[in-house]
Amino acid sequence: MDLNFTAEEHRFREEVEAFMQATVRDDYRDAVLAGQRPTPAQMTEWQQAMHARGWGAPTWPVEFGGTGWTPTQLYIFEMAAAAANALLQFHQGLELIGPIIFSYGSPAQKAYYLPRIVSGEDWWCQGYSEPGAGSDLAGLSTRAALDGDHYVLDGQKMWTSYAHVATQMFCLARTSTEARRQSGISLFLVDMRTPGLTVRPVITLDEKHHTNEVFLDNVRVPVDCLVGEEGQGWSYGKVLLDRERGVGAASALRVPAQARELRRIAAGIIVAGAPLTDDPAFGSRLAQLEIEAIAVETMVMRLMAEAAAGLDSGPRASMLKLRWSELVQQVTELWVEAIGHDAALFEPLPGETAVPPGGMPQTMQGAVYSRVMSIYGGSSEIQRNIIARRSLGL
Repeated sequence: MDLNFTAEEHRFREEVEAFMQATVRDDYRDAVLAGQRPTPAQMTEWQQAMHARGWGAPTWPVEFGGTGWTPTQLYIFEMAAAAANALLQFHQGLELIGPIIFSYGSPAQKAYYLPRIVSGEDWWCQGYSEPGAGSDLAGLSTRAALDGDHYVLDGQKMWTSYAHVATQMFCLARTSTEARRQSGISLFLVDMRTPGLTVRPVITLDEKHHTNEVFLDNVRVPVDCLVGEEGQGWSYGKVLLDRERGVGAASALRVPAQARELRRIAAGIIVAGAPLTDDPAFGSRLAQLEIEAIAVETMVMRLMAEAAAGLDSGPRASMLKLRWSELVQQVTELWVEAIGHDAALFEPLPGETAVPPGGMPQTMQGAVYSRVMSIYGGSSEIQRNIIARRSLGL
């Protein structure tokens, strides 16, 4: 899709491409291509590099420390980042709670939290899901009781990504019991150093520590850490979840590069005297993935073109999240199949970076980690329900 770039936009693209070429390291590229989740250290380094360049918050307005870029500039940036296999900026602060704070937060909250998000000084985690309230978030049971100038939080959060390295958590808790489950929920900003917070690791299939259980026992949070109005957390939370699904646009742009890398690797694997890419069955599956990756890329371009024109994209963010998450699973699964039993060897393969001692090989890590992508940010079933309601009227 040709957005008819102006001369200034062409210059901007050259500037972004030069930055990516100079800044994206090999370990970043390896993680992206293998479908791995980067380490907290890598994501922090990348955020600091972006901040130093003045690009710490590409989607934010200038008045809050953002770039103020147009949708076309964002499109140019994301395409250049995808082409360079750059890391995604960690979205919990930048794309989730940050915009909620500058939209609904108090002046004091904006002044304190926003600069620390952009600089990478603060790392945020999301206190939403609970053992009995995942996709059905309205069923959450964590309570927040007002006690003088503090709220006292009690409950448990589950699948809290990077809580073990986070400095802050945005947390939904029930402040009152209403007839509708969605009522009486409030949004709080919680310092992870607060007494009463306990973080327990949950090691995922890729043998890494991404996510956690978080227990809140008599956690006292100052009243000025309430975001917006008491009881409006459900409304803020829905806005936040819509943004989380929209983050998939940048993720989706990485899929075509993964498919290209898979083709490159498969071309070097010899089966019965011929490259694996010459095998009709494998070649057909790979070609189908490449076609669908191009389709997803085109969907991203359409979303960005609609944003540039000020149009409402409707449920397309859910459509995109549904397709790219499943495509990543298919690409990484085929990648493991192409390598065969060597994908399970605990030693580096040709062209692969060294495996940490005792660690799972990079390719296998990416494949098993990809299973969560059709769950987080709203499961594939939830996305289909959204599409059915908003697009088909069901």
